[in-house]
Amino acid sequence: MQNKLQELTDKLYNEGLSKGKQEGEELLAKAKVQAEEMVAKAEAEAARIVAAAQKQADEIRSKVASDIRMASTQSLAATRKDIETLVVGKMTGEPVKKALSSAEFVKEIIKAVAEKFTTDGPVDLALVLPESLQKELEPFVNAELAKTLNAGVEASFSKKISGGFRIGPKEGGYFVSFTDETFDELISEYLRPATKKILFG
Repeated sequence: MQNKLQELTDKLYNEGLSKGKQEGEELLAKAKVQAEEMVAKAEAEAARIVAAAQKQADEIRSKVASDIRMASTQSLAATRKDIETLVVGKMTGEPVKKALSSAEFVKEIIKAVAEKFTTDGPVDLALVLPESLQKELEPFVNAELAKTLNAGVEASFSKKISGGFRIGPKEGGYFVSFTDETFDELISEYLRPATKKILFG
């Protein structure tokens, strides 16, 4: 009887142990699968975050590089323009101002331009001249120029013109400007391309 009871106890114990061990192994396997799934999911999410961050970093790097290129190009162009303006200004500014402040030079230009106005017959002209040259130019305009053109010439003198002159038909309509500012602009326009080529190739 004792043996049977012992056998029954051992059998129950072994079956319980075996069943518990099996269930434990199943739980462990299930937990392992779940853990592997969680790790895989976390790795995939981490990879997605890294890829998104890399893409954003690449876009920022590309934009910064593009902005730097554009800024350097604009800066270089502005510097070149400043140098060109400085060089052209040195070549034209003072020499033009000096020439157009010379009464003799201005007389010659006035005569040449006025003759073009009267090629189809006498045209009464109006002149605006620098007030600083009134003493030298007024006698020339009223006597010599009127006689040469065989037409009326009316001269006024202005403080606003420092050198050169403005000329046009007396009845109005338009004026042609030969002031130091307009000469400077005109000469600068012709000098700029040549200066640019010499300076920058």
